[in-house]
Amino acid sequence: MSTASAADVFTLGHSPDPDDAFMFYAMAENKIDLRGYRFEHRLEDIQTLNERAMRGELQISAISIHAYAYVGERYVLLPCGASMGDGYGPMIVTPNESQIENAHGKVIAVPGKMTSAFLALQLFLGNDFDHVVVPFDQIFDAVRKDKADCGLIIHQGQLTYAKAGFHTRDRSAVAAGRKCFAARHPARRATRPAGYHAREH
Repeated sequence: MSTASAADVFTLGHSPDPDDAFMFYAMAENKIDLRGYRFEHRLEDIQTLNERAMRGELQISAISIHAYAYVGERYVLLPCGASMGDGYGPMIVTPNESQIENAHGKVIAVPGKMTSAFLALQLFLGNDFDHVVVPFDQIFDAVRKDKADCGLIIHQGQLTYAKAGFHTRDRSAVAAGRKCFAARHPARRATRPAGYHAREH
């Protein structure tokens, strides 16, 4: 039975990486009963989605868990769709195996300053590095073109870096913390109700 009118269309932002593609394929291709709801899919890199969430532009969006600290006044975390994992955090890669042991003082290509990957990098290295921001799927090219010494990779880059000719140190060197989904809450105010706790699933 339908629970929504045909006019209900929700903007849904997610990145074009494989795990999001897997999660949303059935919705995008009408393979499941959406109970009358319709979604307008917006595929953009996670930093762009974080920035759009800061402006409250999308009704539902993937965001970095790091970014939620900045958008909690207008969005609530959803109890589904999070992408997390131990030992599956962002990775520092370089085409030169001899450089991999020390990323301190290097220029690192990062997928965005509001990403959880960048926060984890700061916790790992402190402030002893410079960075350039590039879309997540252009990290390898930025390093190859000498725009950076190393790259901070997320998404499918974590699976393809070796084939692309890059090296990394221990996968857990930059630990955990990934992505979640949040829905815009029109009644959300800066002062949260007593007992409110944002939950990450």
